[in-house]
Amino acid sequence: MKLGTLTAALIVISISASWAVASEPIQPIPAASVKNKAMVELGKKLFFDTRLSKSGFISCNSCHNLSLGGTDNLQTSIGDHWQQGPINAPTVLNSSMNIKQFWDGRAKDLKEQAGGPIANPGEMAFTHELAVEVLRSIPQYRAEFKQVFGSDDVKIGMVTDAIAAFEETLVTPDSRFDKWLKGDKKALSNTELAGYKLFKEAGCVACHNGTAVGGGSFQKMGLHADYKTASKAQGRIAVTKQESDRMNFKVPVLRNVELTYPYFHDGAVWTLEEAVETMGRLQVGRNFSKDEIGNIVAFLKTLTGKQPDFKLPILPPSTDKTPRPKPFQ
Repeated sequence: MKLGTLTAALIVISISASWAVASEPIQPIPAASVKNKAMVELGKKLFFDTRLSKSGFISCNSCHNLSLGGTDNLQTSIGDHWQQGPINAPTVLNSSMNIKQFWDGRAKDLKEQAGGPIANPGEMAFTHELAVEVLRSIPQYRAEFKQVFGSDDVKIGMVTDAIAAFEETLVTPDSRFDKWLKGDKKALSNTELAGYKLFKEAGCVACHNGTAVGGGSFQKMGLHADYKTASKAQGRIAVTKQESDRMNFKVPVLRNVELTYPYFHDGAVWTLEEAVETMGRLQVGRNFSKDEIGNIVAFLKTLTGKQPDFKLPILPPSTDKTPRPKPFQ
């Protein structure tokens, strides 16, 4: 084969592979692109720092544990003074791909979301003012803020900017499904491929699509039958005040879904099999057979990607001026 012919053939193969990926309702996750390494490193420390809570015991990582798929594997999270959270903690992994943040979408982006739990009396139970006071009292933190922002006069907006920058790096590329999308036809078994085919044919991809396999819209929980739950959460109506948004929740991402149990906004379901059966009945009007459920679950497990892997940050020590934690007050 002549060089020109070979080059043309390779171009055709490349175009064909790109078209095949583009024609699927799910797209591969690209690797994280770090724009500001110093800001990401600062955000990483803040994500793990329990001193941003009243008790000195709770951090962002408490509810979004990066060793557990970016969540806490609890029905609802545990807040200050052992308070029970009102809703299941969604994974922080790939959260930058969400249309909005929180189940009801009350935060427009990760920066806005990052400030919420710190000042929430049921979560970290601090105030933004006290969080900033803690950071200002620690010389090493002030030096890092000056390096990143050009000023050591710490502001809450700087804090949330840094946390958001770190969270943007928490993507999980290179799942077996992504490898299949990119042309590795041996990456999936026949059972997993059958599950994906059914996932598409049944209409699951109407909501669970795109790079994150969800997170791009708000949908009613219970389209074909009411969802019965003891949870008081009512969904998007809490933000819009529109009755039509009652029980409308952000569609959860399905990336790494085998790691992020229990499922749904109320955390009521602990197994993927039950989750698939329930979603079949309520959302697409299908009573999946046991074999069909098994196939879909097999497919869903191929969405587990490469987990964030980094050296645990060593946090700077407090000083005599650092406000003391109050875990029992």
